[in-house]
Amino acid sequence: MSDNKAKTGGQDRSRISLSEDYEVRDWSKKFGVTAEELKQAVHAVGNDAQAVESYLKGRR
Repeated sequence: MSDNKAKTGGQDRSRISLSEDYEVRDWSKKFGVTAEELKQAVHAVGNDAQAVESYLKGRR
């Protein structure tokens, strides 16, 4: 199901959508990684933000 752009308010901050450029940009900035590193992490552990964060922290 696509994001409804007409709805305003908080984003679902528990999931990372690689199909939205702004989400890739924002999550990359939050985790201090490149877009490619973020994409690799999501492919490795799924799109759960906590799992991605743990994965990225473990690689440092």
